[in-house]
Amino acid sequence: MTQRKILVTGGAGFIGSNFVHTLLENKSDISITVVDKLTYAGNFRNLERWKDDSRFLFIKSDIADKEDLFSKLEGHNFQEIAHFAAESHVDRSILGPEEFVKTNVLGTFYMLELARELHSAGKLKVFLHVSTDEVFGSLGEDGAFTESTSYAPNSPYSASKAGSDHLVRSYFHTYGMPVITTNCSNNYGPYHFPEKLIPLMILNCLQGKPLPVYGKGENIRDWLFVKDHCLAIDMAIQKGKYGETYNIGTRNEKNNLEIVELICSLMDKRHPEGAPHNRLITFVKDRPGHDFRYAIDPSKIEKELGWTPKYSFEKAMEETVDWYINNQDWWKEILSGSYESYYEQQYKGR
Repeated sequence: MTQRKILVTGGAGFIGSNFVHTLLENKSDISITVVDKLTYAGNFRNLERWKDDSRFLFIKSDIADKEDLFSKLEGHNFQEIAHFAAESHVDRSILGPEEFVKTNVLGTFYMLELARELHSAGKLKVFLHVSTDEVFGSLGEDGAFTESTSYAPNSPYSASKAGSDHLVRSYFHTYGMPVITTNCSNNYGPYHFPEKLIPLMILNCLQGKPLPVYGKGENIRDWLFVKDHCLAIDMAIQKGKYGETYNIGTRNEKNNLEIVELICSLMDKRHPEGAPHNRLITFVKDRPGHDFRYAIDPSKIEKELGWTPKYSFEKAMEETVDWYINNQDWWKEILSGSYESYYEQQYKGR
């Protein structure tokens, strides 16, 4: 059987590392090279279980540093590229948008140029670009984003991702590149950086800290378990049509307050000494440009590729809460900042 040779950018991050786990746990005919800058949200410990596996290689590089990126990847003949690498936190993009433009727009451009070289040499089969539903802007009370929804990004983060989506599209129409774009709803699950809503609430419950909820907690998101997302991405890589976009979601709309209250309920059972955890809920001033509602219509990927989620929301949330309870060394290391030296200590020079 021919071995799949995959380059995964941002593979030490939340979704990227889950994607690596999904493939290496379930497929033997595969080799994965991860490229990651190891920023605050890219943690090599997310991948440490694979560091001695012959199917796995890690390369530290910044996709926005063309010279370093191209030199380190020279001679690697990847058949597939799964492009996860991105700055992805809305609040951080409001405070410092420049890094988002560099990584998400310029970095994607350099990755496309690398892919174009591989395509010209007859090596590349597919370039899968992982994007977000936030490029579509905000919804009202009704409707859902489809692949034909007009782009209307409202934050520097979503604008930078919109720019990268357009670049990917242009390489299909201009150069005939085998590109596919996926736009997903809000992910949750293991290895999620603690600044995000769901892990933040779990950790604050464990530590007896306030649970900050923007506004009245009425903002609605369509929640997608990261393991379902990773299976959908791999299906798009293997079965998707070049030049197409696929929306990935599970029709699972919940407002932020519902999510926080569910976490409190789960924590009451698992961490009874802190119960009732909903006493910790604290409403805070809403953030600028906070989109009211996102919802994805995944009909296209369901009908054309046959993807359906494997996990129910309730079971996936239980698994997520349990993961953070059972992996306290992981998040405590992140909160202390000591994780940043782990790669240098354990892996550099291998």
